[in-house]
Amino acid sequence: MKAIDLSIPLGIGTPPWPTYEPLQVKYFKRLAPNGANGQLVTHSNHVGTHLDGEIHFHTPGRDMASLPMDYLMHEGAIVDLSDAAGDYDIYTSQMVEERVEVKEGDILIINTGYHRYGWDQPNADEIRYMVKHPGPDREFAEWAKKKKLRWIGVDCGSADHPMNTKIRDWMPRQAQECDAYFQQKYGKKLAEIFTDDKYQLMHLEMFNHSIVHAECVGGDVDLLLNQRAVIGCFPWRFVDGEASIARIVAFVEDDRYEQLMQKKAKCTLTRHGDVSIADNPWLAEEARRK
Repeated sequence: MKAIDLSIPLGIGTPPWPTYEPLQVKYFKRLAPNGANGQLVTHSNHVGTHLDGEIHFHTPGRDMASLPMDYLMHEGAIVDLSDAAGDYDIYTSQMVEERVEVKEGDILIINTGYHRYGWDQPNADEIRYMVKHPGPDREFAEWAKKKKLRWIGVDCGSADHPMNTKIRDWMPRQAQECDAYFQQKYGKKLAEIFTDDKYQLMHLEMFNHSIVHAECVGGDVDLLLNQRAVIGCFPWRFVDGEASIARIVAFVEDDRYEQLMQKKAKCTLTRHGDVSIADNPWLAEEARRK
């Protein structure tokens, strides 16, 4: 088995979730005169690829240290919804099941396509990545609970629709834009679709069922669109941690890995060595044909 990284690069330019503390790094000693380099790091738990823990929203839930490895690492599916979901769109369980097999107890990674707007990408657009990405309604959450999914990963700022979070209040211009779009596409206003009783439903209605999620997934996820693999999330063994920066990895057989690396060799890469889907649209087309 070999590993394919599904994590985004983490640096001082990596945006945290809006209003959260970014990563800050400083040296407290250097090779001269101390004989070693040493750094101090300050950050919130919600910057870069990270796993939200149950106690982030559910007081009696498990902390990060209590999540067993069998929960964090298991078979799963990587679905590509980039052909069906654009700015402010709502994705559904039907869209997922039309594209990839999802089994009971799976881990599910959702590729909305919005990691192409991540900070490390040639088409970087922080507002689009954090504020305009697609998201689900309650139908999807109920389906996830029926499927008994272990956890969910998304390649954008939040597993919730951004306009079903506090972002709706913080970004009134984009909220107005979304409201107009919803009326045109769905025939309802934003406030009629995401009512107060649905607020942050992917957090508030899921974590108490032990279905948490990872946000800001990326890396080489485009090599595995609409495919299955063994997926692992490796956060800190963080006692009392409500979330944790994490490494997310897909494990595939050696021969399959070699085939995927041959595809990657033909791709344009980001400056950090990940596939840049913006310059390799054939990858998405290939995934849709599977």
